[in-house]
Amino acid sequence: MKLLTLLVLCVLFVMCWPLALFALVMWPIVFLLTLPFRLIGLTFEALFELLRAILLLPARVLGYRG
Repeated sequence: MKLLTLLVLCVLFVMCWPLALFALVMWPIVFLLTLPFRLIGLTFEALFELLRAILLLPARVLGYRG
């Protein structure tokens, strides 16, 4: 995935270098802006996994291997 991103950036740099430089400058800013949403997503994923474990606990105690 990283190699594909680098290849796309190189092609963009050849085709339109101001847009490629703008993308390089904006990439860290966009990453920092999306970081809280990633953390919220990770929190909800962990919460749902905990609820799943709690709901499936009786089946696991009775011997179900799923």
